[in-house]
Amino acid sequence: MRRSLILAISAAVLIAAGGFAPAPQDAGDYVAVLADSDRPEADTARDAARKTAETLAFAEVEPGETIGDMIIGGGYFTRVFASAVGDGGQVIAWQPAEFIAFQASYGESITAADAMDNVSAIRSPIGAPEFPAGMDLIFTAQNYHDLHLQPFPADTASKVNAAVFAALKPGGLYVIVDHAAAAGAGIGVAHTLHRIDIADVKREVEAAGFVLDAESDILVNPEDPMTANVFDPSIRGHTSQFMLRFRKPA
Repeated sequence: MRRSLILAISAAVLIAAGGFAPAPQDAGDYVAVLADSDRPEADTARDAARKTAETLAFAEVEPGETIGDMIIGGGYFTRVFASAVGDGGQVIAWQPAEFIAFQASYGESITAADAMDNVSAIRSPIGAPEFPAGMDLIFTAQNYHDLHLQPFPADTASKVNAAVFAALKPGGLYVIVDHAAAAGAGIGVAHTLHRIDIADVKREVEAAGFVLDAESDILVNPEDPMTANVFDPSIRGHTSQFMLRFRKPA
């Protein structure tokens, strides 16, 4: 069984203190996670640009948690979470069936994730994620806007947000990172530019019963005019992104 470095360190602190280990406070608490030898070099090379340690701190990730990685793409955050939660935790990786049918690499990513010791895969349709109940955190990076792609029903986002709300334990967190659209751009840019207005995300997620807990500007790029498609070579890999943390009321 794989064992993350952070879990071992936390266990040592727990024993030494004779009680519960303190919750992570800042990005420095995740140095061991990023250094985990089980992470591929291609992932660690992206950590600085993605501000991975800061993102884990914002999401309040701790060893032993059950975390949902919602629409995993290539599985970058799935692997990070697997290291962070350790053997005592669990990662539920969801790749929508429509994504798997659309592109072979998405199927390969979810198959690889499912092979990890503390990861379980979900391949359900995009409007019906089959998350288990009692989860600590559900996280999605650069994919919330996909819930508004034109091939999908107009109520897809509301169905997914409702499913996330039902799956989280009271006090559980829903963290969303996505490419920012200009204020007032309209929901249609989710399909045309693969961006979304932060105000639209707040409105939709709060309508599902969540309370906005915090937001971060660590991924903001003031040089991004927020009007180009995120795959445009002029901005690809350098988009301005927002980070939101919602909490399910206790």
